[in-house]
Amino acid sequence: MQTDMVKIGTRGSALAMAQAAEVRARLMAAHGLPEEKFEIVVISTAGDRILDRPLAQVGGKGLFTKEIEEALLDGRIDLAVHSSKDMPTVLPDGLEISAFLEREDVRDVFIGRSVASLEHLAHGAKLGTSSLRRQALVLRLRPDLEVGMFRGNVQTRLRKLEEGVAEGTLLALAGLKRLGMEHVASEVMDPARFPPALGQGAICIESRIGDARIGPMVAAIHHAPTGAELACERAFLGTLDGSCRTPIAGLARVEGDALRFHGVVLTPDGREVHEISDEGKAIDAARIGASLGAAIREKAGTRFFESWT
Repeated sequence: MQTDMVKIGTRGSALAMAQAAEVRARLMAAHGLPEEKFEIVVISTAGDRILDRPLAQVGGKGLFTKEIEEALLDGRIDLAVHSSKDMPTVLPDGLEISAFLEREDVRDVFIGRSVASLEHLAHGAKLGTSSLRRQALVLRLRPDLEVGMFRGNVQTRLRKLEEGVAEGTLLALAGLKRLGMEHVASEVMDPARFPPALGQGAICIESRIGDARIGPMVAAIHHAPTGAELACERAFLGTLDGSCRTPIAGLARVEGDALRFHGVVLTPDGREVHEISDEGKAIDAARIGASLGAAIREKAGTRFFESWT
């Protein structure tokens, strides 16, 4: 295998850098390469710069990937590391998701300023989140709460909490674990009651289609069960045209050759909810996800989706 410098593109937050470092470490171990053979290239994205508006108002998921993908296409970087839940379901021509690392914990956590659980927040308390999914799930459980916009990286959100901007917030446990900060969690949410974002907990690698050097390199660290889970979840999301404007949740789980999936769509106020589940063979992951996406769209009806899109 050629051992020219490999340039890894990533966003610049502490979590994004930790994820890029994890990919680098796995590539080093898989191929016996020293750290100096890799360069982590930080790329600022629109999602990092625009913090005063909800993602739904300024372009959705692609805000965290566009500039990185441009660097990948023009050769400034050789591969990109992303949080899978940030990835649009349609990628630019010439690019592909070429590997997934083994999935971390998929659950969300509640972090309270002075209380230990979502249930214990005072009536009418303010909860901060930038996620429509989390907003809808919170209001499904606690319709009395005031949900306000909470943008920024993990450290920024925790600082806002300390400053009293809100009484509670929600974050992904996977990200906290990768930062060694899981101790800040007040309550770990049960995914059966509070289902995660599609793709949550999974790091993915994006590269150029047909890259003879990078393709075999990243294939060595691909985790096939995670790949099947994400194929199902992304197909479900793609069928529903999911973006940051859509409150959609769900989780696929692979056990041996079998795959189980549970998906949920909600209105932003959490008042109307439709759920669907099925299981099948892991090799049919994408077909299962697409089929369930079509089925829940039919089940919910056109009026449901028009009400919040």
